[in-house]
Amino acid sequence: MTKKRLSGKTTGALIGAAVVLVAFGYLIWGGIGGNLVYFLTPKELLDKGPKAVGASVRLGGLVEGGTVQWNADTRELRFRITDGDSASVPVISVGVPPQMFTEGQGVVVEGFYTQEGVFKSQKVMVKHNNEYRAPPPGQHPAEYYRQLFQQKPQS
Repeated sequence: MTKKRLSGKTTGALIGAAVVLVAFGYLIWGGIGGNLVYFLTPKELLDKGPKAVGASVRLGGLVEGGTVQWNADTRELRFRITDGDSASVPVISVGVPPQMFTEGQGVVVEGFYTQEGVFKSQKVMVKHNNEYRAPPPGQHPAEYYRQLFQQKPQS
């Protein structure tokens, strides 16, 4: 029986392919895990207890009616997210909210849960369908923002 030796080019190609596969595998399995952001409901977040504190998560639910507080000077938005049952979580977000942000609207906030029991959000995303409808005649989106920011119309 005759043994065949691999040529230098073939050996180099196999080693190169192995290195690429190992690097690719590391990126997929090792590198992505730290960048994943999990989606939780308020009940799931509260059920985690102390384990939820400090972890980067997305919290989804409905904006609870009567809880929206907007401070136009500091651009701080406070509201509660509920899952529709009994669980709700207070949220603090700094920055201008999306135009479609209203009470009763589905939202997803990205941030972390604090030891004080408040969810600090860096991003507020509004759930909506893809259907666009122009404002009815005579209604202007700028009026919505004036009400939200409690600004006086410019003359």
